[in-house]
Amino acid sequence: MKKLKISKAFTLIESGPVVLVTTHDGKKNNIMTISWTMVMDFTPRFAITTGPWNYSFAALGKTKECVIAIPTVDMLDKVIGIGTCSGAHTDKFHKFMLTPEKGKYVRAPLIAECLANIECKVVDIVKKHNIVVLEGLAAYFDNSRKVKRTFHAVGDGTFIADGRKISRRKMMWSKITAGI
Repeated sequence: MKKLKISKAFTLIESGPVVLVTTHDGKKNNIMTISWTMVMDFTPRFAITTGPWNYSFAALGKTKECVIAIPTVDMLDKVIGIGTCSGAHTDKFHKFMLTPEKGKYVRAPLIAECLANIECKVVDIVKKHNIVVLEGLAAYFDNSRKVKRTFHAVGDGTFIADGRKISRRKMMWSKITAGI
């Protein structure tokens, strides 16, 4: 094996998939791209990494709610575009031709073009590590979409698209929570 710079170690275990997080600050909707996400357990608890450098971070702190929208690989260029401009001066729904849909539990909009959306409330912000802990309130999945492959950021400007699904449910049965 060759030595890898420790500063690049995160590219070996980058989380995924890349998601879009929507907020509503009381005046307008916004979208940010987040590539560092985590499922925290079998409950609907998730974590994202973000901070004051993202325009939407203030809305997350103020409203304590958001939507995690899960895009598919056919949306990759839009997702990158969303992540490389600021919502401070850009209506990202308009610029990237995305459709906001009203949620049931939060003011932040769902994104109609995404494969799935999860309405969430903020339950904790771990400032030392820029981690926002979210609790899912409702989830939606669009089975009618032809493209269902999501994608993951490697962290160096490259992405990996999901491939073939491999089932080992029988082997894992004793560890799978009921109802999953």
